[in-house]
Amino acid sequence: MASLRIHSDRINVILTAAEKVLAVRRDDLVVQRTDIRTATIAKDPWVWLRGIRRRGSELPLVLAVGTWRYHGGTDFVIVKGKRPALVLELSAGEYTRILLTTTHAAAVIDQLKLQALPES
Repeated sequence: MASLRIHSDRINVILTAAEKVLAVRRDDLVVQRTDIRTATIAKDPWVWLRGIRRRGSELPLVLAVGTWRYHGGTDFVIVKGKRPALVLELSAGEYTRILLTTTHAAAVIDQLKLQALPES
């Protein structure tokens, strides 16, 4: 499972070797904290997937890793099973949104000092 490292100016999403292969990506993700607009906890991350898989791997309702493209931009997704996920809406950068399955979403939001929005 990807791990998050929160720094004062950025967040590093460190992918495992398997996630890099499944996502067809060489590098970890780096998100500037100033680019984060909102953070949300998604109880069912599968309803948050939008668009079509551009690059990556997917087994519906089991695993989704990679880049999803939709009419308004590009999302990076790591969803595993039916665990809760952290949804980061971004204002700039490579992706419009990052969707990561994690059991520590509330703790990450507290560390970012962002207010969690209710799931829509």
